Amino acid sequence: MMDLRYFVKISLTMALVQPLLMHVSITGALFATLLLFLVIYLFSISSSSQDEGKYPPGPKPLPLLGNLHMLNLKKTYMSLWELSKQYGSVYTVHFGPKKVVILAGYKAVKQALVNLSEEFGDRDITPIFNDFNDGFGISFSNGENWREMRRFALANLRDFGMGKKRSEEIITEETQYLKEEFEKFEGKPFDTAQPVNLAVSNIISTIVYGSRFEYNNTELHNMVRRAYMTMEMIGSASVQLYNMFPWLRRFVKNRKRIMNNVREAFKQSEKLVNALQKTLNPQNPRGIVDSFLMRQQKDEGSSESATLFHSVNLHCTINNLFGAGTDTMTTTLRWGLLLMAKYPEIQAEVHDEIDRVIGRRQPVVEDRKNLPYIDAVIHETQRFANIVPLGSPHQTTCDVHLNGYLIEKGTSVWPLLTSVLRDENEWETPDSFNPSHFLNKQGQFFKRDAFMPFSAGAVDFKFTTYIVPSQMFFVNHLLIDVFRPQGLSWREFG
Repeated sequence: MMDLRYFVKISLTMALVQPLLMHVSITGALFATLLLFLVIYLFSISSSSQDEGKYPPGPKPLPLLGNLHMLNLKKTYMSLWELSKQYGSVYTVHFGPKKVVILAGYKAVKQALVNLSEEFGDRDITPIFNDFNDGFGISFSNGENWREMRRFALANLRDFGMGKKRSEEIITEETQYLKEEFEKFEGKPFDTAQPVNLAVSNIISTIVYGSRFEYNNTELHNMVRRAYMTMEMIGSASVQLYNMFPWLRRFVKNRKRIMNNVREAFKQSEKLVNALQKTLNPQNPRGIVDSFLMRQQKDEGSSESATLFHSVNLHCTINNLFGAGTDTMTTTLRWGLLLMAKYPEIQAEVHDEIDRVIGRRQPVVEDRKNLPYIDAVIHETQRFANIVPLGSPHQTTCDVHLNGYLIEKGTSVWPLLTSVLRDENEWETPDSFNPSHFLNKQGQFFKRDAFMPFSAGAVDFKFTTYIVPSQMFFVNHLLIDVFRPQGLSWREFG
C-alpha cells in the first residue's frame, strides 16, 4: 500500500509539471506527460523498495505495461513457472496495471487454498467472464449466489450423475454409442476429438436435461463447436489483454465472437428448458433443470420476496456445467488414448488387469477397488497431461500473511498448478509418465495430496469427482487397442 510520503512526492511533481503544460505546444505537452509518468514510476520504485520484504517479491513493473514484456501470453503458465524459480513460491507479477500474487509449488498452494481457504475464498472474476455471467451461475460468482448455486448443483449431481448406480447407467449407455462410432472407422486412423467430444457432451446433457442427443443431431454439434471455440478464444492473447485493459473491449474481435457464442448457447438452453417445462412432472424429475424449475416454482409460491432461482441463474449454471465438464473430461480422455498409444507396455498392463478382474462381463462401479493399476494410470494421465496449468483466479477476503509476506484484502491470487503437478519435492519422476506415482509397494492404489489437476479449495467447482470414474468406464468398456498410425510422429499424433 502506498504511504503518505509517496502521495506527497507525486503532488509536488504535479505542481511542478502543471504550469509547464499550460505554456507549451502539443508536442511539449506530450513530452511533459511522459516525463510525469517517468517521475511517478521512479517514485513508485523508491516507495516499493522501502516495503521490500513486507509484500511478496517480484520483477519491477513498467508503467502501464507491468511485466508484460516478460510474459509469453500464448503460454503464460510457462513464463510464471520460470519467474517462480527466481522469486520463490509466493511472488508478485503485474499483468498491465493489475497486481497478481502467484502461488507456486504444492506447499504454497495447499497453505493458501486449503489451510487458509476462508482468507483466499473469493473468486477473482476477470472482465471476460463477468461479461457473460454478470455475477450469476456457479463458476464465476461470489457470495450468497455462489454458495446457493454450488449447494444446489452438488446435491443434484449426486442425484442425477454422481451416484454410483446412476453414473454407471449413463456412462455404460454412452460408451456403447462411442464404441459404435469408433468401429465405423474399421481400424483405420482417425481423429478422436469429435466422437469423444460428442460422448462427453451427451453424458453432461443426460445429467442436466435428462436425455442425450443422437450423434448426428445439429444442436449437439453446434453445442460442441461453440464450447470448443469459446475455450480457444478465452485463452487467446487478445482476450488476455482485454482482461488487463477492459477499455479495449471494442477492439477485441475474439471478445465479440465469445459473446455471440454465449448468446447462441443461451438461446439453445432456453429452447430446451421451455420444452422441459411443458412436460415437467414434480414426481419424476429427469435432470438438474427439472429440479431447478421445481425449486423455482416453490420459491415463487412462498412469501419470500426474492429468490436466486431465476432464469438467468438457471441458464448461467447450465452453461457453466457444460463448460466445466466438457473441456476437462474430453481433454482427459483424449490424453488417455494418446498415452496408451505412446506406451504400449502400459496399455498391455491395463488390458491384463481388465481381463483378470472383469473378463467378458459388463464392468460395474464396484470394480474400481479391484483395478488399482487402471486407477493409477488415470490419475497419472491427469497429472502428466497438465490439463489446467493455471487454476481459477482467487481473491483474498481480508489481509492475510502467507510465507511471511502480507497479502492485502482484494488481491488477485493465481495458483500455478503446473508447478504443483511437477513439484520435484512431491513426485519421484515429475517429467515422466509414471503410473507408479499412485501405487504403493504392494501395488495398491493411493491418492497423493499433491494431486491437484483442477485446483483445490471450495471455490473451484469442477467435475473432478466425476472425471476419474468416467474415464475408468470408458477404458473398461471400449477394450480397444490404441496405436499410433504409421508415418506420424508423436507430435503430429498428439
